[in-house]
Amino acid sequence: MDIDERLYTIRQISALIPTVRISIADDTATVATLLFDSRKLSDTVHGLFFALEGRRDGHVYISDAYAQGVRNFVVAESKVDVSAFPDANFLVVQDTLEALQTLAARHRDRFMHPVIGITGSNGKTVVKEWLVQLLSPEYHIARSPKSYNSQIGVALSLWQLDGTSDLAIIEAGISRPNEMGALQRMIRPDIAVLTNIGSAHDEGFSSIDEKITEKLKLFEGAKIAVFPPVHLRGIPMPTAKQQLTWGVDEGKLRVTAHQLLDGNRCRIHARYQNEELTVIIPFTDAAARENAVCCWAVMLAMGYEQKVISERMVLLQPVEMRLEMKKGINQCTVIDDSYSNDLSSLAIALDFLQQQQQHTKLTLVLSDIPSATFYEDNIYEKVSTLLKNSGISRLITIGPTLLKHASKFAFLTHEAFLDTQSFLSEFPSLTFQDEAILLKGARKYAFERISRLLTAKSHDTVLEINLNAVEHNLNQYKSLLSPSVKLMVMVKAFSYGSGSFEVANLLQFNKVDYLAVAYVDEGVELRKAGIQLPIMVMSPRPTSFDALLAHRLEPEIYSFAILTDFVGVLIERGLSDYPIHLKLDTGMHRLGFSIQDIDLLINYLKDTSAVKVQSIFSHLAAAGTPVHDSFTETQLASFGEFAERLSTTLGYPVIRHIANTAGIQRWPQAHLDMVRLGIGLYGIGNEGGQMLFLQPASSLKTTVIQTRKVAAGESVGYGRRGLLSRDSVIATVSIGYADGYDRRFGNGVGQMTIGNATVRTVGDICMDMTMLDVSGLDVKEGDEVTVFGNVEKLAKTIGTIPYELLTGISQRVKRVYYYG
Repeated sequence: MDIDERLYTIRQISALIPTVRISIADDTATVATLLFDSRKLSDTVHGLFFALEGRRDGHVYISDAYAQGVRNFVVAESKVDVSAFPDANFLVVQDTLEALQTLAARHRDRFMHPVIGITGSNGKTVVKEWLVQLLSPEYHIARSPKSYNSQIGVALSLWQLDGTSDLAIIEAGISRPNEMGALQRMIRPDIAVLTNIGSAHDEGFSSIDEKITEKLKLFEGAKIAVFPPVHLRGIPMPTAKQQLTWGVDEGKLRVTAHQLLDGNRCRIHARYQNEELTVIIPFTDAAARENAVCCWAVMLAMGYEQKVISERMVLLQPVEMRLEMKKGINQCTVIDDSYSNDLSSLAIALDFLQQQQQHTKLTLVLSDIPSATFYEDNIYEKVSTLLKNSGISRLITIGPTLLKHASKFAFLTHEAFLDTQSFLSEFPSLTFQDEAILLKGARKYAFERISRLLTAKSHDTVLEINLNAVEHNLNQYKSLLSPSVKLMVMVKAFSYGSGSFEVANLLQFNKVDYLAVAYVDEGVELRKAGIQLPIMVMSPRPTSFDALLAHRLEPEIYSFAILTDFVGVLIERGLSDYPIHLKLDTGMHRLGFSIQDIDLLINYLKDTSAVKVQSIFSHLAAAGTPVHDSFTETQLASFGEFAERLSTTLGYPVIRHIANTAGIQRWPQAHLDMVRLGIGLYGIGNEGGQMLFLQPASSLKTTVIQTRKVAAGESVGYGRRGLLSRDSVIATVSIGYADGYDRRFGNGVGQMTIGNATVRTVGDICMDMTMLDVSGLDVKEGDEVTVFGNVEKLAKTIGTIPYELLTGISQRVKRVYYYG
């Protein structure tokens, strides 16, 4: 395969996929980039847009893609009037996803070098990244970026194959039956690898045997199969010319023992072909040992000598799969994605950078690309093309090769440094102010040193928010809704403690219909940060009406007093048809117009043109509590009657909504025109009904700042309430009630996790510190401590609800956002 064999003419593409018919306006058009999301468009001139059909139909966004310069489309039959786009090329197919996968398979056919395919329940990405580290001295490796292992991700991963690589490593992930066949047909691995079979995605299969059988489809036609037989449960592996099995006490590579060594290292003993072998890895946990043995088996299957394997395994580096977003110095945002640097991961990171709307200035700090040793000119030309379509306005490069190719980036403000130390030395003279800064550096350039300089100093306690989990949970709730139902998401109270802008930006990117905040100043902050979605304010005050109007916020109107005050301000300003949201009280008895108010309310609204009712809504008091289902039914009936009378009288369409998070799950008849998603977005409150597979989205972490031995009979903390009955080791951690760690967790009620061990609190919780009993554990200063991951369980221990714990986390606690 030549370097530029990802460049196809539109006619060539039409011959490679199963078209029903074609409409070609420009025969000279060439395709180099595959697109499927109108929010993430790059290289639009050479892009081919696949209108994929899911809950949101990609055909709806063809106009958006066209407006941004895309002129090549793959669409389904009878979905698009191609005559509306006379200068665009359309390839019409029966199934657009099948067409994408077919194109990827045809492109893979042209790659004549070995392909390794990896599947399993856990460890796929770690094994892939470790194999890259272990095999890179001999091979130039193309690999799935991050965890691109889905029906779409595999196709995009294969599309990157070109003449710059002589080995490919591709992940294959499935979550339900009949998915692996399509992945196998695309990947067609020469070497197929199974990491393990665990509980991940059990919910998608009728049995564990069905899941194993589905995963083993990847091995069909492979020349070499590498797998742990214990995970197959007797299910036969498809025939391969060579099989290398591995496992503890079984397999051709049979692990016989392991020893923990100093310095967080482990020696693994194994027997292979009647020889005793050992490797040392710089990790001690069971998952790392299993992943390392899997890599060991792959290298043996590929013919590597044990001496080489041992030399390389001891140098394995941790796989940092998280793309982190942090608050930076001088009102900057720092996006840290510096665990690896190649073309595909750079493209993904640039996509993420473009999603951030809080800064107009986008800066990239980029190191040399290690894999660009060969075909250097071609690869940096591709980097240049990526940056031209990225919105980057400032480029800082680090490394001699990028310095040599500086002329390729003349269209940008470009500052070039020979190495990381040169940049650090010049840092005091550089200006970083109100910009989004993406760090993309290969490991050897030690960009963590740059990250420390650019990241705002904070105290050692952090709330980590997994934006992947937030997005996953959002899609889980979306899956319960029909396409016509709109979605409002609550981002009040600092998004339940998770950070307003960052979560709101993710929701805007995912095209929810509405956001809701409690107070006007919350909405103002979102507008200042670039959020353009409609925003409902649930508790507007007359003193805040000026700011509300200035920032195009929409008030909840719950009483005649607030209605007349607001209408008065609108009349004063000569405004009409301003959107408002009417709150009805159907039994919550908190806020809202009562049933008895309806006639007076109707007459008032008929007599004014100042406002236009955007929505009518109410709140279910006990949607998640089955014992009160009859009360919920009464609320729904009352709301239906009230809303019907009001909307009929108004004479124009009005959005009706009453279902909260629990209502979305348990009361599908309450979905109406729109639903309101709250704490469920963060993986909390799975209320039964249609079960969802939610992921916890946040984890509160701190660090050990001191350890000390304390004798039996001594006390710990204020009031001497932490009286010790034995000689103990006490660790002090940097979190207290000023951070939101409730005083009720003191004196053994609260638990935290250090490593794999659970430890209890000792004594009262202090304002800034908490003491833990770590007796018998190897705990040292600087160790990471997880305060909570399962916030629901934690809340129950002190008789409260997750809402209180999450919203109580202090603003002084640093929020770190990551994709991982």
